[in-house]
Amino acid sequence: MLMFPDSLNQAARDFLSAAQKQNLRLVTAESCTGGLIAACVCEIPGCSATLERGFVVYSNDAKAEMLGVPMALIEAKGAVSAEVALAMAQGALAHSRADISIAVTGIAGPDGGSAEKPVGLVHFAAARAGREALHEEHRFGDIGRLNVQAESVATAFRLLKRVLA
Repeated sequence: MLMFPDSLNQAARDFLSAAQKQNLRLVTAESCTGGLIAACVCEIPGCSATLERGFVVYSNDAKAEMLGVPMALIEAKGAVSAEVALAMAQGALAHSRADISIAVTGIAGPDGGSAEKPVGLVHFAAARAGREALHEEHRFGDIGRLNVQAESVATAFRLLKRVLA
């Protein structure tokens, strides 16, 4: 029995097929998804040809220690920001042997939100060696923690598809 719905498994299969055709390796840097992107990739046989490693960096200290995200940046912009997501994506590349990265940081809920940064706000960044990194901000709304996480995994695969193009 698969842990993820068919739509996410298909997105993972499509990503793996495209990445393998380009001989690219993936690193994930996940905060609010807690490793779900990497786990979804791992459900697909043959993923080891593409998945290089994954970082679960839930705390600010983990983002700084494991990915090299400057603590001053986290303090100035907040962990849930475009700037931190981009730094996570670049840091994941720098601290791995991968060619492409996906990073996600957000507020899955049910608490932790504010007027400026509400529950359901998630920042994504994807990087590919030698190219400009991509960023997307999504406001999924207060749709429940698991739904925010599931939407985040789906969004991550869509952003990775753009990085492969």
